Parts: sequence; structure tokens; C-alpha cells
Amino acid sequence: MTSQTTTAAASGTWTLGDRTVNRIGFGAMRLTQHGEAFAADALPRDRDQAISVLRRALDLGVNHIDTAAFYFSPLRSANELINRALAPYPHDLVITTKVGPGRDPSGRWLPHAAPGQLRGQVEENLRQLGRDHLDVVNLRIVGTDSIAERFGALAELRTAGLIRHLGLSNIRPHHLAEAQAIAPVVCVQNMYGLGASPEQQELLDHCGEQHIAFVPFYAIAGTGRTAGAITDHSREVHAIARAHGVSAAQIRLAWTLHQGSHVLAIPGTGDLDHLAQNVAAGSLRLSQEELAALDPSTTGRPE
Repeated sequence: MTSQTTTAAASGTWTLGDRTVNRIGFGAMRLTQHGEAFAADALPRDRDQAISVLRRALDLGVNHIDTAAFYFSPLRSANELINRALAPYPHDLVITTKVGPGRDPSGRWLPHAAPGQLRGQVEENLRQLGRDHLDVVNLRIVGTDSIAERFGALAELRTAGLIRHLGLSNIRPHHLAEAQAIAPVVCVQNMYGLGASPEQQELLDHCGEQHIAFVPFYAIAGTGRTAGAITDHSREVHAIARAHGVSAAQIRLAWTLHQGSHVLAIPGTGDLDHLAQNVAAGSLRLSQEELAALDPSTTGRPE
């Protein structure tokens, strides 16, 4: 590694429970195939390339990887790729996974797990990753119903030593309060990026006030969601990208990190060049004028 290589350390750090991570991490969702994630007709990504991307991510200082047992495509499983590429795991690597959703072997989505089924999902992640405990497990939910029973089931697994820390994904504000009454929450993983709604912004701010990590998904993809990065970047995004000599996607990612020191990014890719660009985005510093041009409603936030 040369002195000119930008590493994830340039993005700063945050603490997940008792684990310190660089604020630029890596999302494994897109690692298993080309094209839209979870698409049945997508081509599997080259295994050696995927393994190279994971190993290069660690070389670039990434020590926070987001994954799930349901991140798989024909012939590829994100968890198993992580295991193959990185085990035995470095002591400072934090692997965050999600439970709640599930897919059968054909890839068909199943109903979200009931409380009694969550242990099986946790154990499946443990088997695939080759670990005896999981660093962070997020309960991924859909809807507004109570999560007390499901989060309580995960809290029992935490007490049993299978899980170190707990988080939440795709939630509403009342879910966070409900979960906190049961066990500590170290992170909230929700959709967020340029153009976020006031409700999304309020949840990000609320997490910051409570020293809870906020981990956006689709921060670059935006409306593209699982299909990948959007192409309809605003004129302001393109202008600021040109001024910095970087891509529009890097500006969107840098903007997200500017929304608070508790914001952790987990951009995903199966391409080595895109990986380097994502990591380099953590070193970008946007001025107040640039932040105001991108989104006037979110300027003046602590970094």
C-alpha cells in the first residue's frame, strides 16, 4: 500500500457497543451477483473476484462488514464468501448481520421469522460465517407492529453468548424505544440519503442524541434500491463532483457521512475500482456552501 492510498481510517471512527469501527464499511449484498440484487436471472459474480474485493477492503482499512444469510444468489452466498476470504478473522473486524427475513433454497422469500424461528436464523449465520458468536445482529422488520417478542428472543440469545450486540433495521421511531426497554441498541440501519424525508432525518438525529450508530442503506443507490446506483444525480451533485474531481456517487456518500459523526456508511460493490472510490469518499470534506447546495435542510450538522 502506498502512502497515497486513501484508507477507511480517513472517514473517522465510531463505537458499536465495545467495538470501534471506521465509518466507511462494506455492504455484502451486491457481492454475489451482477445486476439487481436478488434477481433470479442475474449472473453469479466471479468467485475469485468477490474474494479479492473482500480482501482488498480489509487492506484499505475496512473493519465493518454488513451481511445476511439471505444475501445469496445461484452459486454464491455472501456469508460463505466472507468466510472463505477473511477467516481466520482479524481481531478488529466487526461483522454485522440481519435476521427476520428468510429465503428458501430456490431464492423465494419466506414470511418474516417468528420469535421462535430467530435462533435458527442466528445459528445459520454462525455456521456460514464459521463463528461461535455474532458481533452485531440487526432485527430487520416490515411494518409498524410491535417487535417486543422478536427483539426479546434476540436479547435472550445475547445473554446466552451467541450475539454480542443488537441493532434494528427498517424501523419506525417507536420501535427503537420499544427495543431499548428490552436490551441496549447499538445501531439503527434504515434507508437514508440525499433527499431523505423529514421523518428519516428525525430518526437519524434521534440516534445521534442517544449515541446510537445510524447506518444508511441505499445511500448511493437511492431510488435505484437493489438495482444499484441511480443515474439521475442532480446538477448540484454533478457540479460538486467535478469541482472535487470525483464521481457523483462519491459526493452522495460523502454528504451522508457529513450528517453526523454517528453515521456509518456500508456501500457495497463487487468491483475493485468502485471499492477504492467508495473508501476514498470517506476523506472528502464538503464545505457548508456545498452542503447547502446539495440539501439546504441538512446543513450545520456536527461531523
